Amino acid sequence: MQIKPFGIKELPPSPPLKKLIGPSFILLSMGLGSGEIILWPYLTSNWGLGIIWAVLVGVTFQFFMNMEIERYALVRGESIFVGFARKSKVLPYWFFLSTFVPWIWPGLIASSATFISTVFNIEHYEYLAIFSLIIIGLILSLGPVLYKTVENTQKILISIGIPIIIILALIVVKNADWLELLNGFVGRGQGYSFLPQGIPLATFLAALTYAGAGGNLNLAQSCYIREKGYGMGVYTGRIAGLLSGNKEEVSLCGNAFEITRDNMNKFKRWWRNVNLEHFSLFWFTGIITILFLAVLSYSTTYNLQNKPEGIKFVISEGAQIAKTTGPFVGTLFVLILGIMLFATQLSVLDATSRINSENIALASRGGFSEKHIPIIYYAVLWLQIFAGILIFVFGAHEPLQLVIISAVLNAFAMFIHAGLTLWINLTSLEKPLRPGFVRICIMTLAFLFYGGFSFYVLIDKFF
Repeated sequence: MQIKPFGIKELPPSPPLKKLIGPSFILLSMGLGSGEIILWPYLTSNWGLGIIWAVLVGVTFQFFMNMEIERYALVRGESIFVGFARKSKVLPYWFFLSTFVPWIWPGLIASSATFISTVFNIEHYEYLAIFSLIIIGLILSLGPVLYKTVENTQKILISIGIPIIIILALIVVKNADWLELLNGFVGRGQGYSFLPQGIPLATFLAALTYAGAGGNLNLAQSCYIREKGYGMGVYTGRIAGLLSGNKEEVSLCGNAFEITRDNMNKFKRWWRNVNLEHFSLFWFTGIITILFLAVLSYSTTYNLQNKPEGIKFVISEGAQIAKTTGPFVGTLFVLILGIMLFATQLSVLDATSRINSENIALASRGGFSEKHIPIIYYAVLWLQIFAGILIFVFGAHEPLQLVIISAVLNAFAMFIHAGLTLWINLTSLEKPLRPGFVRICIMTLAFLFYGGFSFYVLIDKFF
């Protein structure tokens, strides 16, 4: 694909906030499955709530990282991957590899299948996991407009799942446990401050990475807001389903707008609204969900004598909930988590296929054109599904281990893209559209934090 110079078009006015809601649901759903449902509850089940301060750090860093990713797509109408490719021919290769390798590990769908198999007494959860991957591929392939399929699925499941989790926590969690949660905000645990002795650093880094979407999935936000029609993204098309017959011309290259008083007023309104949309759905809802799931896990499983290994603590959690509320509610809790993990895997496969298809086209430098994007998308989607199936076939089944492998790889990817995103916004955008001092400082801290922690875990693990 040849990268075209920017055209000059008019920045459209921002619609009301309620009409902008959508992209953050998808990003929230990608965080729900990994950090919120698995890793943070697993950590608090074993080491208590004194580590919960890191949730605030992780989600806040990702909020600012996501908004800088949105900034570029909002004012250029193209994904940030195209912006990176304008700077370097090498970067599309990096983003393909750093997305494909970490995300082929099917830990999310393995976790989903484990929970659903327990509810329905299915002996071999790996068979259900393989079947689920194929179902996800069919859902993404056969929907009329790809973006709407993903957005509507996540809206429904999040709107049902999160309220049930909050209600359960309010019923089951004891007052003393809520106090432990408050102490955890300032790093006060039972017998430790901030980090307990013996906590696996790789698992803690994985949880930090997944306090939100994680890895290059954050960058997919630029694809989603472009397809939602945010800002200059209104001039690009959307990927349709394979059999929908609803074909739109997809344009990856964006446009610029002139820096006039009228356009700057429009931009400020856009920027205020997209910040509010992302803050309320991603930051606030994400933190609330993690906190309620973490305190629910702590309250029901922390003091158990014989804790099960890996993610099976969730099964024990459901059993303890059943003792308080009845067997049906405990079973429903495990089933809902399984379905939410299925939805997360759907969002992840969509996001990674978008990222990889764009970067394959960009790396080809003319070998593929923009009209090939839908074909590349579906080829990459089914390639990832096939890779996940092969991992199951060759015996890598343990869900928690698969999630941790993926997350540690993704932490390093976040270190790279945090620095690149700040660099491109400071060097490619006109001065009035660039991030301010506070956001520059936070992005720099995120870059140093994820980089430092990644290298620390690497050294601790191998040297």
